[in-house]
Amino acid sequence: MTIKCDIIVVGGGHAGCEAAAAAARLGVDTILLSADPMALGRMSCNPAIGGIAKGHLVMEIDALGGVMPEITDRTAIQYRVLNRSKGLAVWSPRAQCDRELYSSEMSRVMHAYKNVRVESGVANGIKVHEDGTFGVFLDKERRIHSKAVVLSCGTFLNGLMHYGEISTQGGRIGEAPVNGLTESLLNKGFKSGRLKTGTPPRLDGRTIDYTLLERQDGDANPILFSVNSEKTHLPQIPCWITYTNPDVHKILESGLDRSPLYTGRIKGIGPRYCPSIEDKIVRFADKERHTIFVEPEGVHTDLVYPNGFSTSLPEAIQLEAIRKIPGFETVEIVTPGYAVEYDFFPPHQLRHSLETKLIPGLYFAGQINGTSGYEEAAAQGLVAGCNAALAVRKDDRTLQIGRDEGYIGVLIDDLITRGTEEPYRMFTSRAEFRLKLRLDNAHSRLASKAHGLGLIDNQRFAYSVQEDERLKVVLDGLKAIRRPAKSGEKMTLYELLKRPDVKLDDLMPYLEQSVLDRINENRTTEFIRKVEAEVKYSGYLKRQAYRAADQQRNRGKVVPKDFKYYNIKGLSAEGLEKFSRIRPDNIGEASNIPGITPSDIAVLLIHLKRLDGRGTKKK
Repeated sequence: MTIKCDIIVVGGGHAGCEAAAAAARLGVDTILLSADPMALGRMSCNPAIGGIAKGHLVMEIDALGGVMPEITDRTAIQYRVLNRSKGLAVWSPRAQCDRELYSSEMSRVMHAYKNVRVESGVANGIKVHEDGTFGVFLDKERRIHSKAVVLSCGTFLNGLMHYGEISTQGGRIGEAPVNGLTESLLNKGFKSGRLKTGTPPRLDGRTIDYTLLERQDGDANPILFSVNSEKTHLPQIPCWITYTNPDVHKILESGLDRSPLYTGRIKGIGPRYCPSIEDKIVRFADKERHTIFVEPEGVHTDLVYPNGFSTSLPEAIQLEAIRKIPGFETVEIVTPGYAVEYDFFPPHQLRHSLETKLIPGLYFAGQINGTSGYEEAAAQGLVAGCNAALAVRKDDRTLQIGRDEGYIGVLIDDLITRGTEEPYRMFTSRAEFRLKLRLDNAHSRLASKAHGLGLIDNQRFAYSVQEDERLKVVLDGLKAIRRPAKSGEKMTLYELLKRPDVKLDDLMPYLEQSVLDRINENRTTEFIRKVEAEVKYSGYLKRQAYRAADQQRNRGKVVPKDFKYYNIKGLSAEGLEKFSRIRPDNIGEASNIPGITPSDIAVLLIHLKRLDGRGTKKK
């Protein structure tokens, strides 16, 4: 039996759902293929959306009409802004979600989406016909014929799960792997690699003594992810904090000879920024404790997620060690932690549209490209689904986002131009234009592009236009009025607001009534923050643009072969390690090293110029 459609999206995770939804919004007949059609958008690991830089991705997904932001707001049980002690540009909202409700909401939304058909099945092969169309094989009797394909297979490609000395096939606990698809692509000339991820055990919350834990409440006035969301929908509940200790570490060390990570059975490279607990105690042997965030999995469940205790040690070792943590003395493990190895395809094989270079009409999105995280996957899925739909409609345009337009642009450009040697995770430090790429202006940056392509409707676009016009009126109003400063000289209210100790509320008494009326149309803390950010960052943005141009001009600048990187203050730990190991010949080569941030390049360039200025090591 052959099923026909315009686009088939293989995989019902966060990338697949966004890809199918984006294609459907452009009016293209789409099939979303999932092994379990009622478990779409399942959170394999931590039941949370957002976080450092990831929150920015979710806001941009909202600006492009995606589904993740609204579903997050419907299912969130705690909101917290990370990086609040730093500048507004790097504030990062995060929402703990009800795991089961998130998946059921995603399933409900996708099944109701016009132009999306959700089909049950697992793809095990792909054929490219002479006319450029595709055949995706499900089994001996079923296949799907389409004009384009988006592969978003998550951790399922030849997935292998590890628990201590036991290894079983699977991409997620209780779910079979996808076999055959990797081999089908290798036969077509693609290159693949192997990565690894992991997850902590799930605990019975009824067996935890919360009196020994530190309570962590959410924000009283949360930052929501979607402009369509007006309030929280679920009861907001606390998370908790506890810590490991030397007794825990000693038990973990006793099991290292049975850890697949240290016995060599795991060949894939794991995420640098989310190591397993056994990896932490080896790499950071000088630390006496590590933080464990105790996070509820939902409103109507007793399951708890011990964030920070990812492991693939034998279950007996997991239980013995975790019971030495304060509050966990009598805890029961419901599901043990485990590691997953899976195939990925190095992303240098893609165009910026996420279409493969080898086969037109074939797109990759999510962990198949070597990324880590729901938010990174969703962002790629939206871009791939939109571009596949545009191609099917024979529209010459593509959805491409520049590095100066969005974190999504940084994500995709990093993958395509730098590749990845390990699971890629988004950070604010990766974006050289991060002062411009703020939470508050995601719609201003991307709504016009989204509307032009048909990803958002007229009503959604009108909201963005009205907010931009409102902001302009307020900024012009601030520039039009001068007041004496403490120094005695007269300054515009705009110039006064640049000062760190001045707030917009301080200047309200001096503003024209017409300007006050625009502020008070919908007086929210978000709009006030947006005005303040636009003003306070204006000078920095000009300098940032100059620095970016300077780096571009200096790509050929030579780095001495004996350069002592360890003498440089300000390099990231990853920058120091990779510069010292790879020893790039010039700034251009340094910029192309996977994992190197624009900040690392800026710091290196400053020090090279200082050497030139002293007349030493000059080239």
